[in-house]
Amino acid sequence: MGRITEDLIRRNAEHNDCVIFSLEELSLHQQEIERLEHIDKWCRDLKILYLQNNLIGKIENVSKLKKLEYLNLALNNIEKVENLEGCEGLTKLDLTINFIGELSSIKTLRHNIHLKELFLMGNPCADFDGYRQFVVATLQQLKWLDGKEIERSERIQALQNFPVIEQQIREQEKAYCLKRAKDKEEAQRKLQEDADEGKKERSQPGFDGRWYTDIGAPLPSSVESKDLQAPEIQEGECNRKKVEDEEDDLEFWNKPSLFTPESRLETLRHMEKQRKAQEKLSDKKKKVKPARTLITEDGKALNVNEPKYLDTSLIDVDVRPTYVRVLVKGKPFQLVLPAEVKPDSSSAKRSQTTGHLVICMPKVDEVITGCPPASKPVASTLDSSRERKTERSRHTEKLEVDPSKRSFPDVANIVQEKKHTPRRVRSEPKITPTEEDPDFEDNPEVPPLI
Repeated sequence: MGRITEDLIRRNAEHNDCVIFSLEELSLHQQEIERLEHIDKWCRDLKILYLQNNLIGKIENVSKLKKLEYLNLALNNIEKVENLEGCEGLTKLDLTINFIGELSSIKTLRHNIHLKELFLMGNPCADFDGYRQFVVATLQQLKWLDGKEIERSERIQALQNFPVIEQQIREQEKAYCLKRAKDKEEAQRKLQEDADEGKKERSQPGFDGRWYTDIGAPLPSSVESKDLQAPEIQEGECNRKKVEDEEDDLEFWNKPSLFTPESRLETLRHMEKQRKAQEKLSDKKKKVKPARTLITEDGKALNVNEPKYLDTSLIDVDVRPTYVRVLVKGKPFQLVLPAEVKPDSSSAKRSQTTGHLVICMPKVDEVITGCPPASKPVASTLDSSRERKTERSRHTEKLEVDPSKRSFPDVANIVQEKKHTPRRVRSEPKITPTEEDPDFEDNPEVPPLI
């Protein structure tokens, strides 16, 4: 069964950043709450409060909610309207489908002068003759009752007939109270019988789950464990238990029951019992994985890789002379080594570049280093460069010169006598007209072109 706790309120106050002292709207429906408590101390600024579909049996601890405007207590176990006088701003009250049989208890709502809407449908009092007229005449501030607007003529007529209607309501309330007392006695007797039956089952021999011989002594542990651990027996027991639970569940739901607070509690207890039995049955069906074989009976290590992901915070490395084992959250990765190594000189670290796990294991009588080869001396480098030059010079092709022309060249003959005009400044050849040209005209005044 649930209770109203600070954690529960904070989890339902996400819309207010989980701050509860300034909370104006709170929804705690379907939480199996049995008692209304703490809300008037922690959430005094509440304006809307949803508490429908719980197991609340009494209206209490809400009188300090002065700003409360809407209170929903539908589908609970409330039998009487009370303790709402302090809710000065209450305008809407929903008590649908409860167990209110004392209709006269609504007189306490006269102090709630701002109350405009009231819902009482689904309660035993709603079946009384004159129920609506009594409520309309008693609570004159109401505007709506059970979702139906109250007309002015309806209120006038109810006020005129109020003395007669009030007498009828009292008689019906008295009859209901007698019937309710009998129902409580019957529920109490049945609850006591169920408790006695449970004690009787627990006191029977063999209730501890052990197997006994004919003389009353328990079976040996070896025989008992073999019988109890047999898969066939376990499966048969689970199936038998499942069939019995199904029969009990069907019998419970087909059995006629009265609509009382006790029957609602009984139904809830039965559903809780079925849920726990189902969880227990599912736990039994879960197969336990056999332990991984890391080393055979003859002492040979095997290659094993079980983990699906790497979590470096849960790694355990174990280096042995012939194999290495890495445990990741209890799941092994085991690798057989091709040569014997030194466990004392081994190291395991995380690579700062890749993040991988690096395990260095030096071989026996041999040092394994991960450093790159050292650079050659400068002298050897020079020698190699000289050798490369000598080799290149051997394959160099030489020019062959005619022996007859090995004398020094004549410098004077290098430059030719004819002067060449550079190409970029060389002008076009000039054409001089002759007398044979038909267009030629000799003008004596023009000097000759030399």
